[in-house]
Amino acid sequence: MRLQDKVAIITGGASGFGRGMALRFAQEGAKVVVADINGKGAESVAREIGTGAVAVAVDVSRKEDINTMVGIAMNVHGRVDIMVNNAGFTHRNGDMLAVDEETFDLITAVNMKSIYFAARAVVPIMAKQGGGVILNTASTAGLRPRPGLTWYNASKGWAITATKSMAVELAPKNIRVNCLCPVAGETGMLALFMGEDTPEKREQFRSSIPLGRLSTPLDIANAALWLVSDEAQFITGVALEVDGGRCI
Repeated sequence: MRLQDKVAIITGGASGFGRGMALRFAQEGAKVVVADINGKGAESVAREIGTGAVAVAVDVSRKEDINTMVGIAMNVHGRVDIMVNNAGFTHRNGDMLAVDEETFDLITAVNMKSIYFAARAVVPIMAKQGGGVILNTASTAGLRPRPGLTWYNASKGWAITATKSMAVELAPKNIRVNCLCPVAGETGMLALFMGEDTPEKREQFRSSIPLGRLSTPLDIANAALWLVSDEAQFITGVALEVDGGRCI
């Protein structure tokens, strides 16, 4: 019960890595706010968790939605101990010049601006409480970019730099800030990362990972669990590679 009575908000919590984290955190005693633009999906995960879980329909690209999400957490639980900025968006793998401006803007809003909105909402709360943890989901793409996902790669590089800068600035408030850098996994965005979901493409991706497989939500959830727990209380500003050796 490493997160006993901790209150955790997880965006993108209805599926993939976010769902994995929500379930794993709850197993360890956390009261989870499952936030997702897919409200019905968030409700399904909250029901799966049971007692202590709350579902919120949230568009993380909107400041008003983020503020409402944090407000609900405070109204229900009275505190926010853990803020996981996990919601993400990407363009399809391909020519960087073929990505239209609307898609580019959505990538920056979901992958970057949402972290800014969330920080403005939760940092004052955490500072008043005496501390807290912010965890951002970045990507191996932000560490070792490859052609075809240029604008997504750039947004994840931004998330890594923001994480490190936030960690330094918020350390005096006892707020730790870290990020995860997962390799591609079995999530709804996999087909976009690959360009197309075929056995050949999957094999191409797997062959670039020394441990020989894609990541799973449980892989990411276990890494996240450690980073947000008191076991990692001296860890801040870290971009943890959860990638089977991909970035070596």
